[in-house]
Amino acid sequence: MISVLETITPEGRVTEILRHEGRPGQERLEAPNWWPGGGCLIVNSGGRLWRVTPVNINGRFWMFSQAGPLPLEPISTGIADRCNNDHLVTRRGKILFGSHYEGKGAQIYTVPRPGIAADAVPEKVSGEAPSWLHGISPSGRVIAYVAAREGSRVIDVYTRAVKGGAERRLTWGEGQSDGPDFSHDGRRIYWNSDRSGHAQIWVMDADGSNQRQLFADERVNWFPHPSPCGRWLCWLSYPPGTEGHPADLPVRLMISDPEGGNQRVLAEVTGGQGTINVPSWAPDGHAFAYIRYEP
Repeated sequence: MISVLETITPEGRVTEILRHEGRPGQERLEAPNWWPGGGCLIVNSGGRLWRVTPVNINGRFWMFSQAGPLPLEPISTGIADRCNNDHLVTRRGKILFGSHYEGKGAQIYTVPRPGIAADAVPEKVSGEAPSWLHGISPSGRVIAYVAAREGSRVIDVYTRAVKGGAERRLTWGEGQSDGPDFSHDGRRIYWNSDRSGHAQIWVMDADGSNQRQLFADERVNWFPHPSPCGRWLCWLSYPPGTEGHPADLPVRLMISDPEGGNQRVLAEVTGGQGTINVPSWAPDGHAFAYIRYEP
């Protein structure tokens, strides 16, 4: 399977960044993040986190060598070496988060100054497992994640301060929830829920109040990501009847205003799991990154 890392602007202009053919230790790439300032992109593959580093700049885009496959630089995460596609970076670039699997399931860790020190020692943030990370507040002080608690198979949305304290449950079993991400000002959280029949995009205040569905359609909608400039909302749209968020389906990258209005299709690609699981907007909101897949 070939992973193609691309960026796309709200106007639909696509730039191919990297074409990667999977190999042992660096299988298919998933879930691109931007480093603050746009200096590089981060992906996960084979349980590790990797950095794609630019070689020059062309306009507003960071361009990458197309002469051959770029090396994926490993990011040091210490003992957290079973990372999935639930990872992100604070807007100040100080801490990298990743959901690392251990014991009863995924746990959330922080790594100070990720990738700088080879002997990085990760610190656990989540108190219970499983916990799957998805978003961080603009201040960098609060994370949003989903979790299953008390033996339940129902996934709900939680928030928690990065520096510790009790987790705060925001949904209460009204269907399966996933993909929470903060608005540009930190006042709201977008997420997807199937409480109305199949996965649709919802929004609530950051304290869990005023929960409402943004719109309704027949497609299965996942992973809403509001832009840091406050102008856009993008999400992943699956064909009607899709169960969960599987890989390798014909999916659409959708964009709208923050209230779900003025919707349009930005791109149609083969993807799904791994395409835009995590916050994928450039820091200034001029584009977002995604991964599509080819045989």
